[in-house]
Amino acid sequence: MLQPQALVSPALSPDFDEQYRSFPPAKLGVLASGSGTNFEALIQAIADGDLRAEIPVVIYNNPGAKVAARAARWGIPAVLLDHRNYVSREAFDYEVVQTLKRHQVDWAIMAGWMRRVTTVFIDAFPQRAINIHPSILPSFPGIRAIEQALEAKVKVAGCTVHLVDLEVDSGPILMQAVVPILDNDTPETLHARVQAQEHAIFPKAIGLAIAQGHKSPTP
Repeated sequence: MLQPQALVSPALSPDFDEQYRSFPPAKLGVLASGSGTNFEALIQAIADGDLRAEIPVVIYNNPGAKVAARAARWGIPAVLLDHRNYVSREAFDYEVVQTLKRHQVDWAIMAGWMRRVTTVFIDAFPQRAINIHPSILPSFPGIRAIEQALEAKVKVAGCTVHLVDLEVDSGPILMQAVVPILDNDTPETLHARVQAQEHAIFPKAIGLAIAQGHKSPTP
C-alpha cells in the first residue's frame, strides 16, 4: 500500500543542514482561523528543539476560534482581529500587518488562516509569508480541498506548504506530503490522516524557509 511520504521541493532544500541554528531564533507571527492544531504543532516543534524559532503573537479572526485557548495554554498572546469589523480586505490586512510589526515578527505563518490576502499584506512580507493547504497543489486549491479530492475520485491526497502570493494557494512550493485515499474514506477520516502529515511537514518546511532566508538579503 502507498504510504504517506514527504516530498521536498528542490527550490529551498538542497543544502539544508544545521547551519541556520547558529542564527538567532526567527520570530513567527501565526495567523489562524480555527482550532489551531497546526499552530500547536509548531509550538511543540519549537519546544522539542526541532524548529529554531519563537512565536511572539497569534492573530485570529473568528471570536470562537479554539486557537486562542491553545495560545493561552502556552502563554502566547492571542489577538482577535475580526475581519467583519473592517470596511475592506485592505483595511483588515493593514491592521494585521501593524499587529505583526508591533511584535517584530520576521515571518507571517498562516496556520489555517481562512482569509485571502491583498497587496497590503504581500508587500509587508515579500517571500516571508508561509501557508499550509490540505491538498497536493496545484490540485484542489481553495476551500473544501479534502472534499474536492474525494469527489474527483483521485487516488492520493496530501498537503502542501508554500510561500504566499496574491493568487489563492499558488505560491512557490516548499514541501509536500502525499496521503493515499482509501476506498472507505470519508472527509473526516481523510482529513485526520492529512492533518497528521501537516503537523509533520509544517515545522520542517518553515525551517527550510528560515535557512534559505538567512542566505538571502532581508526584504
